[in-house]
Amino acid sequence: MSGERAHHRQRRNSSSMSTDSANDSRSSSPGNKVRLSQRKRRGRSTNRTASESSTQMKGWLLKWTNYVKGYQRRWFVLSNGVLSYYLDQSEVHQAARGSITLKAAVIEHVDPCTFAITDGSNLQSFRIRAETEVERETWITSLELAKCSKMQTIDKVNSVSTDVQMIRCRRTRVPDKPNYPLSLWTLMKNCIGKDLSKIPMPINFNEPISMLQRLVEDYEYSDVLDIAASCSDECEQLAYLAAFTVSAYATAESRINKPFNPLLGETYECDRTDDLGWRCLTEQVSHHPPITALHCESKEWISWQEFSLTSKFRGKYLQVNPVGGAYVSFPTTGRRYFYRRVTTTVNNIIVGKLWVDLEGQLEIVGSNAAKGFKCILNYIPYSYFGRELQRSIKGVVLNRNNEAKWLLRGTWNDKIEIAPVLHTSGPTKNPNYTAGAYKVAWQRRPAAPDSDRYYNLPVFACQLNEPEEGVAPTDSRLRPDQRYMEEGAWDEANREKLRLEEKQRAVRKQQEQKEKQAIAEGRSYPAYEPMWFKRERVEGGTQFMHVSKNTYWQAKEAQDWSGCPNIF
Repeated sequence: MSGERAHHRQRRNSSSMSTDSANDSRSSSPGNKVRLSQRKRRGRSTNRTASESSTQMKGWLLKWTNYVKGYQRRWFVLSNGVLSYYLDQSEVHQAARGSITLKAAVIEHVDPCTFAITDGSNLQSFRIRAETEVERETWITSLELAKCSKMQTIDKVNSVSTDVQMIRCRRTRVPDKPNYPLSLWTLMKNCIGKDLSKIPMPINFNEPISMLQRLVEDYEYSDVLDIAASCSDECEQLAYLAAFTVSAYATAESRINKPFNPLLGETYECDRTDDLGWRCLTEQVSHHPPITALHCESKEWISWQEFSLTSKFRGKYLQVNPVGGAYVSFPTTGRRYFYRRVTTTVNNIIVGKLWVDLEGQLEIVGSNAAKGFKCILNYIPYSYFGRELQRSIKGVVLNRNNEAKWLLRGTWNDKIEIAPVLHTSGPTKNPNYTAGAYKVAWQRRPAAPDSDRYYNLPVFACQLNEPEEGVAPTDSRLRPDQRYMEEGAWDEANREKLRLEEKQRAVRKQQEQKEKQAIAEGRSYPAYEPMWFKRERVEGGTQFMHVSKNTYWQAKEAQDWSGCPNIF
């Protein structure tokens, strides 16, 4: 990374980096004991020891504090799955100045001697510089191994039992995108005014994940939902939920490649109960119109969605209009909320630099125990003559009496802050609010400095298409064209994509012929039924949507995939 880029990244991240004064609370977090084989010490300021029950690494490193003091020398200790720091070695037996539990932490390379580490809740972040590149690699290797360690041994009723909830070591990136030039205008000039979901497109415009996987990305910042679940006040809970809905667009500005269109019957499972506390299943339940059903669950909340879209190419821009909606339920309190997505516009399709904008009003409506509560979020479109910051969002949470209780502000590509309303004045149609102190409800994790080389995918997205054993034969990770693309074999990927699409069209044509024959003979022909979802009337409403049959995870445990279609 050049000095200019490093300085720019340093300035961008400084607000989220913990300063020494902020960490003087001297709080520490429990972690996981790890077992590592002894390795030779590398780097003259680093001392590492290993034992059967735990691994410890310690040494002097430079930690970013603030713009006044810059980097300061601190004594770091890695022990029992926790990275802590002190002013010097004499403080080791006292409470740490700051610490990060590595279980769900994100570790990022900044430059040859610098790295950043952020905890799973995105509330604590260290920017650290080693003296040499070798020393930096030694620390990063140890931190990554600590993330993938076994859970610690616990004592219970004077006996020792070993609790092994194994944390999988996941990848942090995908292979670099190869250079396959293609004339965009040659391909797009015949698409003006048409629905792009019905037009075959080469993989050159794709990213190596499917739409099923892209929807699961909505839950990357599930920790915000966890906080919402812990809120006793309905309005504060709704404010955090609103911040969570914004997090789904965190990478929209840089993700200009489209995901693969799923095949009918294609599925994707994402089981992150070991580190994030939730598991999710998606299935393509309809081909025309293309509809995806999703069900995600944790101990504290349940979310389900039905997603479809229409897209039109207008020459200068591409507009994507979402169809369907999403529910989030908190079973402990019986509160349930519903919301729909906003419109996405990709500008400068033919000439100029591509850029993405969001616009529209997103309304989150409460039901059941949350009936009468709602949140209104306004995604403000970019205007050359406008006074608003680009990608701005403003919102308000209203109680059953239509009184404003919480305010939201921020941008959909960076962070959302929330604050309680202390006083309301002015006319009803244009009220003025006096708010209390704002606090960060969600903040985007910084992108890796070289992510532009691999489709601008965040770490979480890179893990979605990682091969995994035991999944259904219809899982997106087993899709050959998508796998070929990720591996850089684009010619093979395009051939496989064409084969799969032709196979899907042949099956659909065969079904249509059988349906026509049944009608001619006066017989009824059964409509297509998804494998893991069923279409039902929404509780308390008149609309229908696909909901989970709750049979997938049992089938996976038994490895019984007998009813799955052969789609690949």
